[in-house]
Amino acid sequence: MSVLAAISVVLLLIVVHEFGHFAAARLQKIRVNRFSIGFGPVLLKYQGSETEYAIRAIPLGGYVGFPDDDPESDVPPDDPNLLRNRPVLDRAIVISAGVIANLIFAYFLLVGQAVTIGFQDINYRPGVLVPQLLSEAESAAAKAGVQPGDIILQIDDLKLGDSADALENLRTTIQRSPDKSLRLTLKRDEKIVNLDVIPEAGQDGKGKIGVMLAPNGDIVRRRAANILEAFTTGANEFQRIVQLTIQGFWQLISNFQENAQQVAGPVAIVAVGAELARNDLSNLFQFGALISINLAVINILPLPALDGGQLAFLTVEGVTGKPLPTKLQDGIMQTGLILLLSLGVFIIVRDTVNLAFFQNLLQ
Repeated sequence: MSVLAAISVVLLLIVVHEFGHFAAARLQKIRVNRFSIGFGPVLLKYQGSETEYAIRAIPLGGYVGFPDDDPESDVPPDDPNLLRNRPVLDRAIVISAGVIANLIFAYFLLVGQAVTIGFQDINYRPGVLVPQLLSEAESAAAKAGVQPGDIILQIDDLKLGDSADALENLRTTIQRSPDKSLRLTLKRDEKIVNLDVIPEAGQDGKGKIGVMLAPNGDIVRRRAANILEAFTTGANEFQRIVQLTIQGFWQLISNFQENAQQVAGPVAIVAVGAELARNDLSNLFQFGALISINLAVINILPLPALDGGQLAFLTVEGVTGKPLPTKLQDGIMQTGLILLLSLGVFIIVRDTVNLAFFQNLLQ
């Protein structure tokens, strides 16, 4: 059930993306002859007055087709409602509409979550929790006598209050104090314990004591009190996810060799979604928003076969006043498509092999 729920969310996001392209074209009276979810053999189709709507066998994406690219189309090549005969701006709107649709949908998913089940929040208590030590014997914290479950109330003269800033204040103090003795005031089993710890200098020169830190408090869900608060809360969460997504892509690009294994394909994405749904179906709100935003960011990248690649071609046309040669565009797009499909197959195989049930079969 949880797997089907996760698959349904991913398919819905594909529909949203392709509908963005479709709606932008139709609203501008641009001809569209195909709207397809999936690739490969047709499983189900409906022929409208102008557009064929189809569900295909391989649910790894979708596409909106235009008569411009159909050699069997009987639409005259000089028809003003063909996509290629429209101004650059009209075409740019159609191409970028899928990304815009994913972003809008993600935002309203988050607004919906704010209204219905709310977002997780923390009722803070004084101090910072130490859930576990990262190294039982060798870390500075272990040597000093810090134990899992301790609550750090104070570091030197800095009291860690009941706020979201407590954890960051503690982390900053430790990082700024490599090889310097710090006095920790801990709460352990309702007793106050004082310990001295000397942070070790990491490779980046920052101090570390070898513990995992977490806010001290109870996790609760808070729903928006009214619709205005829901829109505001949704906007804040949307902004946070977008920033984290962009930061993640930047880290991937800037240090690809170390982060390449973190790239996930549809199999891993569905597996994560299924696990979230298994724990709590309400998690699918944020899962859907996160994947929708990721789809938008990926598609806007200026890579061949993606929306961003087509926008790059349009940018060149807008600047120079004429499009790149058709053969050159087709060659770039086809090469990019082959590379993306190859990468996709590799990631799918890798993620499938890494699934727990597949690992059990191999044992």
